[in-house]
Amino acid sequence: MLIPVIMAGGSGSRLWPLSRSLYPKQFISLASDKSMLQETIARLSGLDHQAPLLICNQEHRFIVAEQLRQQRIQHGGIVLEPVGRNTAPAIALAALHAIKNGDDPLLLVLAADHVIQNQTAFSQAVSNAIKPAQDGMLVTFGIVPTAAETGYGYIKQGEAVGETAYRVAQFVEKPNLTTAEQYLASGEYYWNSGMFLFKASRFLEELKIHRPDILLACEASMQGSRQDLDFIRLEEEAFAECPDDSVDYAVMEKTQDALVVPMDAGWSDVGSFSALWEVSQKDEDGNVAVGDVIAEQTCNSYIYAQNKLVSTVGVDNLVIIETKDAVLVANKDKVQDVKNIVNQLKAQQRRECEQHREVYRPWGSHDEIAEGERYHVKHLQVKPGEQTALQMHHHRAEHWVVVQGTAKVTNGDKSYLVSENESTYIPLGSAHRISNPGKVDLHLIEVRSGSYLEEDDIVRLEEYGVGY
Repeated sequence: MLIPVIMAGGSGSRLWPLSRSLYPKQFISLASDKSMLQETIARLSGLDHQAPLLICNQEHRFIVAEQLRQQRIQHGGIVLEPVGRNTAPAIALAALHAIKNGDDPLLLVLAADHVIQNQTAFSQAVSNAIKPAQDGMLVTFGIVPTAAETGYGYIKQGEAVGETAYRVAQFVEKPNLTTAEQYLASGEYYWNSGMFLFKASRFLEELKIHRPDILLACEASMQGSRQDLDFIRLEEEAFAECPDDSVDYAVMEKTQDALVVPMDAGWSDVGSFSALWEVSQKDEDGNVAVGDVIAEQTCNSYIYAQNKLVSTVGVDNLVIIETKDAVLVANKDKVQDVKNIVNQLKAQQRRECEQHREVYRPWGSHDEIAEGERYHVKHLQVKPGEQTALQMHHHRAEHWVVVQGTAKVTNGDKSYLVSENESTYIPLGSAHRISNPGKVDLHLIEVRSGSYLEEDDIVRLEEYGVGY
């Protein structure tokens, strides 16, 4: 039995402003019309596997659930980490969940934010790893390098084990260029993919030997866990005590049973805009253009227009990213330093590092259209059958104008329908809620007015997930 374990944590700060801490790169459509998470699960179609188990940050839970729903993906559970503790605890949680009913499946551990262009080669590499994993070995997948890359860790192969695997001779940190060139020329090194295949019990055995403190914390957090709809909620205090460590440091570099299986499948971790440019389809001038773009005398550039027309003249080797609330212009050779911009935004406590202007909720989304000193205007979308939390405000009143669909409005002690081209007024202090009783998406314009308009002026009278 093979269970894919999809690790969907991480922030992807080097892909800002597309990636934000509350909506990171694994949930964005970068290399296709599917998100990277959806692509990760789609490429499993060539394998005989059980429903995947997902591990994600608690604050991303509704994004994960919605993206699975969009693709009608059946899953084996969504484990919510209340705090990030790196990959070793995440995999331990998956292994503990997998064996709780007495099973001992193979776990195929994948990151949700990788691009793999050759699905057949991916499936073949996984198939090559199944026999040694069933025999108790801990298999990692080494990417056959195509360049002297300094942004990846490396794995040195040792003696052959069977026809498709090698002993791991050494894990190597990110090298300098000269060393990376030597690795490439030797033919003995692979890029460290961060993908693994092993029995759940074997991983836990090795973790008990090398990092028993991690195992104990994860066992305690799973023992106190509870099921909440699609989500598995850990015991938060126990998990907060768990040490932070990667699976490489905690287990793979210490075990005597590590193997590497080569994979040559057009892999990239898309860790920067230059990496995204590399894996994207380019025009005859070497440009990648997404959205409404007009490029004149422009070469070797990545141009992304989310909301506006972006035009370029006489530029080369640039990354230009336009979103609804931010613009990035960078030299393609300097994109690793985008994270420095994110650090400045964090230091200034600016919301642009956390979320996009358009924010997704379990019931739909809201997008800020205009903002002034005493007014905010937003576009709300409510999915059929969904509703916002029942709430009230101390400092603002609201006007709602329905532009598509029909809204069921709770306003104080009244409940009534508002149709297209109709509006309603929510006075300050009135308990209110929006529901969509129809079969199509509900769209409305919300105008807030008052002396204080921030999101923390909300008194939730009845919770509904993360309300609005």
